[in-house]
Amino acid sequence: MKDGYLKWVKGKVKKAISNYGMITDGDRVAVGLSGGKDSMALLHLLAQIRREIPVHYHLHAIFINPGWPADVDAMKNFCRERGVPFTNKLTNIGEVVFTCRKEKNPCALCANLRRGAINNTARELGLNKLALGHHLDDAIETFFMSLVYNGQLKTFSPVTYMDRSGITLIRPMIYLNGKTVETLVKRLGLPVLKSLCPVDGKTKREEAKEIVAWLSERYPEFRTRFLTALQTLDTNNLWPPPEKRRNVKAGEENEKE
Repeated sequence: MKDGYLKWVKGKVKKAISNYGMITDGDRVAVGLSGGKDSMALLHLLAQIRREIPVHYHLHAIFINPGWPADVDAMKNFCRERGVPFTNKLTNIGEVVFTCRKEKNPCALCANLRRGAINNTARELGLNKLALGHHLDDAIETFFMSLVYNGQLKTFSPVTYMDRSGITLIRPMIYLNGKTVETLVKRLGLPVLKSLCPVDGKTKREEAKEIVAWLSERYPEFRTRFLTALQTLDTNNLWPPPEKRRNVKAGEENEKE
């Protein structure tokens, strides 16, 4: 693999870390590892970058094991090769979501349970940051899911402090798109483990992926412009709540009188 490409990718990650103050000296960073391409790429990049920037931070990979078979040894070896401690947190999340609750749309419950499990594990290990492998495509897809299914204009933030756990969630790959991450993984030959989730590839996020893919194909600058829109949002260009509009109108009428 040409060093220039890896250097460019790491530059994007370093820029995101710097722009949003994601990692500071002395941070103890948990990396949410699932075995998928995004989390494997994130761990690899953070392990390399910590040798290149004047900020000293500790990494610790955490796998939230939902209770079904998983190649834990492959993840453990991947981490050991990069000098990163690995914790396999066994849970019964799979049983709760698919057997006990029998959720028709299980992703929300599963995500909430996994979030609680990884936050608690990170806190028990004395870690203060949690890095997740979300990239720009994930942010755009989340925006469309919020719009279509909840009627809200929102997506996740690059940095979020979680009051209950005291953990700060960071997303260092937010300036990379999904294709870039996929290309990086293939060029580096990073191992990717197949997801054993019963609904893998059949979720509402897959529909959002199709929307983003179609828009990106039709408008090549779509992702770049979406990122710009997220970073330059002016809420004054959006509608105020109806009650606020009524108050404004009443105020205007009083001024006329």
